[in-house]
Amino acid sequence: MWEERAYRVRRNIAVLAVTGLGVSELHAEAIRLVCREISTELTCWATIDPETLVISTMASGKTRIPVEYEPLLAEAEYATAEPHRFAALAARKQSVAALSELPERERRHSIRLNQVWRPLGLDRELRVLFLADGACWGAAGMVRSGRDFTAREMEFLAAVAPAIASATRLAVRSELHGAPSGTGRAIVVTGPQGELRSATPGALEWRNRLDEISPGRFLTMMSVMAAGARTSPTGEFRAKLRDARGHWAILHASPLLGAEDASTAVVIEPAAGQELVALLLAAYGLTPRERHICAEVIAGRSTGDIADRLFISAHTVQDHLKSVFAKVGVHSRGELAARLRPEPVEPDKETIAP
Repeated sequence: MWEERAYRVRRNIAVLAVTGLGVSELHAEAIRLVCREISTELTCWATIDPETLVISTMASGKTRIPVEYEPLLAEAEYATAEPHRFAALAARKQSVAALSELPERERRHSIRLNQVWRPLGLDRELRVLFLADGACWGAAGMVRSGRDFTAREMEFLAAVAPAIASATRLAVRSELHGAPSGTGRAIVVTGPQGELRSATPGALEWRNRLDEISPGRFLTMMSVMAAGARTSPTGEFRAKLRDARGHWAILHASPLLGAEDASTAVVIEPAAGQELVALLLAAYGLTPRERHICAEVIAGRSTGDIADRLFISAHTVQDHLKSVFAKVGVHSRGELAARLRPEPVEPDKETIAP
């Protein structure tokens, strides 16, 4: 029965979650577990920043997507008309979506289907989101030819996905606590499709670090940033990114003023501890109000000051703090502030129900 298989996979993922694996290693092992149950010809898993819904790192199954197709996939992921984009599914809180369920007119306009999968001899795609407490921590694309994904397979993946989400959140949390400082600031100028036009010397180091994840990953991310800036209502696009060594970067993309060919400037900066606090708070599963309380505590404000600034009672502030302490595993404001500084600590444990 698929329920028994789903229980077994959830249990195994729960075991993996508390072994201290990084996100990429965790996803590689989870891919192996899931692909024992669901046959695919290609699968690619993404870690997603729950704040921006931008992909921060990726892991592939045994067979990798050919490098020349990765820029097309990046373009599709940030093209507003593309069906079943990860960000759109996350906004709808839809955990499983098959491309075959869409009307033919929508499939005809799919970049993924017509410019990537069909040229590779594939025609069936299933997308799965990893949602925990309403936040999206990752997603998977699973592709094969001929036989469509069945209702039972979709039910199996929907049952397993929350455990993968919780494990991913825990892995992100552990990595943020031990995040090393990154390389220096870099600026990259891309063409309309994200092709490299020019770059400062520091960009070479970031390129090497990202290409350790997979060859061509740096250029793929430049395509993502260019596509994001093109489709953003403000013309600005921001993403957090992790390289193969656990370094985090903040990327900012915006069009170059006066450029006649839609050139985009991408600024890459090492993510400072404070810039990663928002992601760390989300990784602890804090509510938006609890995150506001934490920001005030980190700023050194008293209970009375916090109550006045947030227009709530001091009693409510204390109630929120009790909840925060329980989730973060601390007992005082000082411990809370120390825990939220991304510096090396022992990996903590999170219960993941099988």
